[in-house]
Amino acid sequence: MSLGSALNASVSGLRGQSAAIAAVSENIANASTTAYKKRTIAFESLITSASAATATNQVGGGVTFDTAQQITEQGLVQNTGISTNIAINGQGFFVVSDDATNQPSGFTYSRNGNFSTDENGLLINNEGMILLGQRTDIDGVVTAANSNDLNSLVPIDLDTISGTAGVTSEVELGINLPSDGPIWVAPGIPGTNEFVTAIEIFDELGNSLTVEQTWRKTAVNTWAVEYTDPYLTSVGAGDVGDIDFGAGTRTLQVTFSGDGSINTTQTGNWVAGAFVGVGAVGPAAPMSADITGLGLPTGTGANDITFNLDLGTQGLFDGLTQFASSSNPPSLDIDAIEQDGVRFGQFSGVTIDNSGLVTAVFDNGVRRPIYQIPIATFPNPEGLTNVRGTVYDENEQAGSYNLRLPTEGNAGNIEASSLELSTVDTSEEFNKMIVAQQAYSSAAQILSAVDDMFETLIGAVR
Repeated sequence: MSLGSALNASVSGLRGQSAAIAAVSENIANASTTAYKKRTIAFESLITSASAATATNQVGGGVTFDTAQQITEQGLVQNTGISTNIAINGQGFFVVSDDATNQPSGFTYSRNGNFSTDENGLLINNEGMILLGQRTDIDGVVTAANSNDLNSLVPIDLDTISGTAGVTSEVELGINLPSDGPIWVAPGIPGTNEFVTAIEIFDELGNSLTVEQTWRKTAVNTWAVEYTDPYLTSVGAGDVGDIDFGAGTRTLQVTFSGDGSINTTQTGNWVAGAFVGVGAVGPAAPMSADITGLGLPTGTGANDITFNLDLGTQGLFDGLTQFASSSNPPSLDIDAIEQDGVRFGQFSGVTIDNSGLVTAVFDNGVRRPIYQIPIATFPNPEGLTNVRGTVYDENEQAGSYNLRLPTEGNAGNIEASSLELSTVDTSEEFNKMIVAQQAYSSAAQILSAVDDMFETLIGAVR
């Protein structure tokens, strides 16, 4: 090896070990960066003349190096308890953008799930990247025709959500009617031979309505329950609509079997102190009740509503029952009167579950799916271009993207309320730093020795 070759080899060594120190420095600096992938250095030996070298006289020409990030290396997932933090446990990426108005060509990809809500209501991570998702219906189903198209993605914007109310669609009664109660005779005596209960329902505008039920025992194992038109609960009087079980009926006749289970029901009306049946007698099943007139000027302004009144199942004890009363005089024993409507509630936040479903939470207890977070995958994720930080862009080496739901293919799982930690092992990096420092010092010594030899050679010539 000539002095010139030795000089080139030492200089290339200095350059390579400088790059190794730089990679170690970057890694250690990002040991706490969410979803950071450590940078590595790969060295390759050079020879001065490949054509002249043989197996016995190869002459070293120095070293070349290449830097890379281990993009597919999985970092540890740590729970944070923050509802908008999410992590991917797998090979996929979140689709993000630094501009809410970006077209798909400007979308990028990241595994940094340290999201929070900014002043504009957007979910944005600590690198300023906006999380993109797909709109869903109330059942959490993506509404886009092609869910694998980047055009289906929009910024997850929470400012578009204000409040919601839930209209009543189901009412369930769990009441025991006293088998030892007296048969009704006029005049009715409330609390003695007729009993009044009430159910609360909600219209589409979140108004609370009260419908009263008057229970009368008309024969052995037979009861009639008459329903009043609804009134505003806050007012306490004044009909705001008309209730109807069909064909203008507002009363139900209920019969029980000898074991106390509900048997049959029939629609009709209470006329002149007696039940007059209109509908056919049938096995106990949910009855459809319509409330109309809510949209009239004298009503609440809401649309008419229809709900199912579930009294129980024929032959079972899952609703109304008829057993001896636990009180004297006999009275109703109310176990539960439940309905699924809710009054108006303000938006209070979001949760993100392990399926990537973003759900809006309201202070009235309503939870409504609003967005689906897809996971982007690539045939060769190592080929992605690092734009900055933990943000990557697609290119030909990475291959074409695929948008998948969590757990589909190699997309991986979404871990809710968690973050992916950096893949940097500081003890390993310090070890690399020591090796690189020693190699750098050795290369510098070679450079110094070559310089001395050049000085000796020049002195000999003189």
